[in-house]
Amino acid sequence: MKNILKYLVIPCCFFLLSCTKVVEVDLETAPPKLVIDASIDWIKGTTGNEQKIKLSTTTGYYNSTFPTVSGADIVITNSANIAFNFIEKHGTGEYICSNFHPVIGESYTLKVVLNEEIYTATETCMGAPHIENNIEQNDKGGFGGDEVEIKYAYQDNGNEENYYLHRIVSPVSAYPDYKANDDQNSQGNLMQEYFSDKDLKAGDTIHINLYGISRRYYDYFRKLLAASGAGNGPFQATPGSVRGNIINQTHFENFAYGYFRLSEVDVKDYTIR
Repeated sequence: MKNILKYLVIPCCFFLLSCTKVVEVDLETAPPKLVIDASIDWIKGTTGNEQKIKLSTTTGYYNSTFPTVSGADIVITNSANIAFNFIEKHGTGEYICSNFHPVIGESYTLKVVLNEEIYTATETCMGAPHIENNIEQNDKGGFGGDEVEIKYAYQDNGNEENYYLHRIVSPVSAYPDYKANDDQNSQGNLMQEYFSDKDLKAGDTIHINLYGISRRYYDYFRKLLAASGAGNGPFQATPGSVRGNIINQTHFENFAYGYFRLSEVDVKDYTIR
């Protein structure tokens, strides 16, 4: 069985040492399970009113596509019991809300009703700092000194514990690069992050996303990284099941994969010189 969030789509092949023929191992496939991708991302400088939730199911290990799930009723409510309804784009498994109202520090509850079963999760909307404008480039970076490296910084809030998720997309990487970290050793300081690749060249644009996340999501994401081996980022086929914060209130044992997260996001692009 392939355990996924929304990105677990990387097929894995095994090669015989004595030949180049690709061998597919006959694997037992478990019954499909519901996957709820409920990542609410509020990009700085926008209203955050346009949001999307995706429903799909797990599938066989060698399948490269995931069946979408239609017919669900999805709503998110805030602490004042104001409801934000997510309506499906017909037959796509994508549920859209056009009037969502994100507020930093506000508590939200997700409710998904599907096939007479109710799934719920509660999470807080977390803020994110600004990425500083002075991104630095080092053409002799990386561990071996032979990679093009960028360094970016952001100011941590010293009045609270903070947890961050970094997502970097580059034209030389097939999949985004992810990292989760905290401010335990950098409370109130200017924090720095690095990204490097030997194949980067002048004109390549790096897309940096910095998310504020909760402690619960930080712990969950690190388990996801460990389960995946972090070989190509966390979102590849994993050897074990990583459960999120979504609970089936009707039949507890029939849980869904995925996580309900609300994050402010700062976005910055950098073009290699």
